Amino acid sequence: MQPTRGDVHVNRPLTNISVAFMQDAANFVADQVFPNVPVQKQSDRYFTYDRGEMNRDEMELRAPGTESAGRGYTVDSTPTYYAPVYAYHHDIPDEIRANADAPLDLDRETTYIVTLKALIKREVLWATKYFQGGVWTNDYDGGGATGQVPHWNISSSTPVENVRAAATTQAESTGFRPNTLVMGRRVFDSLVDHPEIIDRIKYSSSPGSPAIVNKNTLAQLFEVERVLVMDSIRNTAKKGLANSHSFIGGKHALLCYVAPNPGIMTPSAGYTFSWAGWFGASQSGTRIKTIRLDREDSDRVEIQMALDQKVVAADMGTFWENIVD
Repeated sequence: MQPTRGDVHVNRPLTNISVAFMQDAANFVADQVFPNVPVQKQSDRYFTYDRGEMNRDEMELRAPGTESAGRGYTVDSTPTYYAPVYAYHHDIPDEIRANADAPLDLDRETTYIVTLKALIKREVLWATKYFQGGVWTNDYDGGGATGQVPHWNISSSTPVENVRAAATTQAESTGFRPNTLVMGRRVFDSLVDHPEIIDRIKYSSSPGSPAIVNKNTLAQLFEVERVLVMDSIRNTAKKGLANSHSFIGGKHALLCYVAPNPGIMTPSAGYTFSWAGWFGASQSGTRIKTIRLDREDSDRVEIQMALDQKVVAADMGTFWENIVD
């Protein structure tokens, strides 16, 4: 029967717990990299402008009594987004809740678990959309062969020069210098011990103090506003098999321009369109609710999210695939 009780009432306390957890989950970068655009409809269009027309030098001298030089510009209204719905639930039988010993809090723990599932899914979707080869205009493979970039965990490699050259290339072709560098944990661990980077900061520390490289140090060296490290992991093994944990970010790196705030005529390498218009959803397109299952004498805690992560400007990103071995 429609609507169900779960559709007409969203458990607000559980939703608040979920949102708080998402904000504190620093290991996940999917909500940190590209701006979030809350949308009212599950699908729609957005506009893009021709960058070449914007950057063309077309102002001319004007003689007395003549018209000024002028041109039109092109707006592309064909790009679309579609935010599919992802969902996961966990049931709490009445007898299990009644028999649970302190300090167990099944409702709170179940909310934590389903929220973690949503975080993992969101991060995996982000990595699939943005963090792989063939997505960005500037795309490099780590390695030693001709045309490849030497692995950044090799002492003779030059990661600072690689990133600076990529940033200059992007700035020259787009007019926007990249401001964000995202990398997997393995890449970060290699960079903080790289001889080139250590050599650049060793005289900046106090006498007797070690030269410590962190995300802020790397941001200054690479001339970006922020460095984000993908520390989240997932288990790719099926239930019943031996666990197989790995970093979702792999051994890759992405240099990109990210708009500080989304808006009209505001370019960005990517945007996340989150369906906030459906009942009970947060600005990130996520909602969590409890559903009473009378036949099973159980309560179901269910989380849903609807979003579409879009590459908006492929030339505003540079990707290094497997940049460490």
